[in-house]
Amino acid sequence: MKLATLPSSSSRDGALVLVSRDLRRAVRVADIAATLQQALDDWAEAEPRLRARAEALEAGEIADAFVFDPAAAAAPLPRAYQWCDGSAYLSHAELVRRARNAEMPESLYHDPLIYQGGSDQMTGPRDPILIADEAWGIDLEAEIAVITNDVPMGVTADAATGHIALVTILNDVSLRNLIPSELAKGFGFFQSKPATAFAAVAVTPDELGAAWDGRKLSLPLRSWVNGSWLGEPNGGHDMNFDFADLIAHAAKSRALGAGTIVGSGTVSNRDRAVGSSCLAEVRMLETIESGSPKTGFLRFGDVVKIDMTDAGGDSIFGPIEQEVVRYDRAG
Repeated sequence: MKLATLPSSSSRDGALVLVSRDLRRAVRVADIAATLQQALDDWAEAEPRLRARAEALEAGEIADAFVFDPAAAAAPLPRAYQWCDGSAYLSHAELVRRARNAEMPESLYHDPLIYQGGSDQMTGPRDPILIADEAWGIDLEAEIAVITNDVPMGVTADAATGHIALVTILNDVSLRNLIPSELAKGFGFFQSKPATAFAAVAVTPDELGAAWDGRKLSLPLRSWVNGSWLGEPNGGHDMNFDFADLIAHAAKSRALGAGTIVGSGTVSNRDRAVGSSCLAEVRMLETIESGSPKTGFLRFGDVVKIDMTDAGGDSIFGPIEQEVVRYDRAG
């Protein structure tokens, strides 16, 4: 089944809706759960009820179904209790570290890297990328993410697969020129990671068919900047740490609450013919080839698009399409 959140004047967490597989129709489900977080809080009870309603929606048996517009949706979780982003594709980590003259620690080849991002404001698929200064080095990062139910502390990777409730895609915006000085302090990202944007829809893993093996999603994740193709690396290729690994790593010393979002990090393949999911990779490859980068970072007015389609060419989650907009800090 497919789930989305519509903005609501009465709640910052929006209103949960079920969405048809073709993303054309939806139905409100407040009698089951008012918000996606509420559904996840009691997933064992809510999931079968939602699934039955979803089947009725597909069968055309819902009288109060309405036209669904993915562009009008909020993030599935407009604010989340926890947002953990990994770096599961080491081909990406290797390149961006070279870009800032940093070495790849040997530990990263056998121990996942995860940082805890800001989750108090997740943005929707058409919300602008609000940035105050182009000089900060604005970049997109196309990623895949899972959303968990309650995960016990110390869960094994094998057991972690049973805690993956939903799957979606996202744009983890990065401010590349702020990252080096922040990381040099030895305490992680903060200012260099503005609000993260999510596709309109999160889906249960069974919606993904054979592309989902219980631990990773093997479909191309496509990105464009101003209509020009950036890349389409496959999410299941060269993923050194799958989602089960990332969840087990995050839960080593603490439980993860229902609604925890775990990101893959920038999807990246070693086959460079498939392109990239961020501009930092493009710039590093240009530097390797010619000694300096030729591609600039995003500028005000640029439009980023990220999407993933099924075997029939239909969007699974709804496209993310965002314009970079100058943030007015007046006052």
